[in-house]
Amino acid sequence: MDTAAELRIDVPHRELLDQVLDKWSLSVLNELCERPCRFNELRRAIPQVTQKSLTATLRRLERNGVIEREVVSTRPVAVRYRITLLGKTLRHPIDVLLAWASQNMPAIERARVNFDEREDGVDL
Repeated sequence: MDTAAELRIDVPHRELLDQVLDKWSLSVLNELCERPCRFNELRRAIPQVTQKSLTATLRRLERNGVIEREVVSTRPVAVRYRITLLGKTLRHPIDVLLAWASQNMPAIERARVNFDEREDGVDL
């Protein structure tokens, strides 16, 4: 990706961003930045996520090296997830994006209202 000359998001970058910045990934990362969690702790912390979606999200994040899965030898055997050092490096860029969103939300809301008003007047 060459940010000096132009903004170009290549396929590998797009795929990675899609995988680590989707709705459930951000929620999972938010929880794991605070402390390691077991699967059911994450389910309780993010009640809107289904078991299937949470499992898929955890696998994607683990595959990308952002979180790690640790088998805890208890009875019954449990699995705990924690953020990796690589995953911790996502905190700053995510905070920057959230700050941008907060700062620009009034302008974005105005743009949405203007767009919706124009669209309501258009016959399809």
